[in-house]
Amino acid sequence: MLHRTGLAAVSAALLAMNRQLEVRDVLQTIVASARELLDAEYAALGVPDDHGGFAQFVVDGVTEAQWKAIGPLPRQHGILAAMLHEATPQRLADVRTDPRFEGWPRAHPELADFLGMPIADGDEVLGALFLANKRCPPGSTPSDGPDGPPAAARGCAFTEEDELLLRLLAQHAAIALTNARLYERSRELTIAGERARIAHDLHDAVAQKLFSLRLTAQAATALVDRDPARAKDELHEVARLAAEASDELRAAVVELRPAALDEDGLVATLRAQAQVLDRAHSADVTFTSEGVRALPAAQEEALLRVAQEALHNALRHSAATRVDVALRRRGAGARLRVTDDGRGFDPAAVRSAGRHLGLVSMRDRANGVGGTLTVESAPGRGAVVELEVPGG
Repeated sequence: MLHRTGLAAVSAALLAMNRQLEVRDVLQTIVASARELLDAEYAALGVPDDHGGFAQFVVDGVTEAQWKAIGPLPRQHGILAAMLHEATPQRLADVRTDPRFEGWPRAHPELADFLGMPIADGDEVLGALFLANKRCPPGSTPSDGPDGPPAAARGCAFTEEDELLLRLLAQHAAIALTNARLYERSRELTIAGERARIAHDLHDAVAQKLFSLRLTAQAATALVDRDPARAKDELHEVARLAAEASDELRAAVVELRPAALDEDGLVATLRAQAQVLDRAHSADVTFTSEGVRALPAAQEEALLRVAQEALHNALRHSAATRVDVALRRRGAGARLRVTDDGRGFDPAAVRSAGRHLGLVSMRDRANGVGGTLTVESAPGRGAVVELEVPGG
C-alpha cells in the first residue's frame, strides 16, 4: 500500500492530468507524472494512428537534441504492438532479451528494465505508456555500462506495486485524454458553426446588395440617354449600395478574425472591434469598461461572442444610429450591456415567426458558462442585451 507521501504524489499527478485541456498537454503531463512517480529514467507515450504508426508520441527524460537524433517516430511493432493490439501490460527485467525486441536506432538511449501499460477507454486502446530503467535506490551499485546486467540483477527492477500504480495512472489518463479530445472536438465544432453562420449571413446580405446594385446599374444605363437626371439619381443609388456592400464585408471580416483574447485580453479586443465597426458603419459605436479583470477563457469568449452578436443585430437589422457597449466588473465576474436606439422588436413575435436574431446562440453561450442573459426590446424602443457571467 502507498504511504502518505506516495498518495499525495499520486493525487498531485491525477490533478495535473485533469487540469489540461489540450491533448498534447495531457499526453506530456501523463508521461512526466508517470516517470516521476515510478522513478524511471525514461518515459514515453504513443497514440496510434490507423496506418501502423503513431499519430502522436511524447517522451520524457530525453533532450530535444537526442530526440531529433533518434529520427522518425517508431512503428507499431514488437512490444509496443503487443500493448496496443493485445491491450496487455508488459513488465520485463530486460527488454533487450525479449524475443519480440527488434532493436532501435543508433542514437536511441539504451533501455533495460521495462514497464508498459495500455491506456484504454472500454475496448478502445487510446495509447501505450511505458517506462524504462528504474532508478536504483540510494546505496545500491548499478552497472555503469549500457550492456551491464539487467535491473533485476541490480535489485532495482520495476515491481508489482509499480505495475499497479501505473495501471491506476493509465485508467485516469484515459479519462483525461478522452476529455481533452472532446474539448478539442467541441472547439472545432464551435468554430465551424461560427464560420458557417457568418458565411450564411455574408452570402445573404452581400448577395442581396449585389443583386440590387446590378438592377440599379441596368436602370441607369437605360435612362442615361432619355432622362439624364434620373440616370444620375440611379448612379447615386449605385454608389450607396456599393458602400453598404463594402460595410457588410468589413463587418464579416471582423467576425472571422477577432483579436486573440489570449494575447490582447477581453477589454482590448472589444474596444478594437467597436472602433472598427464605428468606422465601418454610419452608426456611432462606443465602448466603455470599468474595473474589469481577467476572467476564465470560457467566460471571456462568451462575453465576446454575445457582444458580437448584439452588435451584428443592432448594425444590420435595427437601423440604429447609436450602439453603446459597456463592460463592468460584477463581483468576481463581469456584466456586458449592449444598448442600441434602433427600431427594436417584439421578442415574442420574433420567436413565433421562427426568427431568432441570434438569441438562441446567445442564450446557449450564457448557459454554457453559468451566466444570465436578458434581452429587453419593443418596437420603436431600441434594444438592450445584457450578459452577466460569474468569475473563476
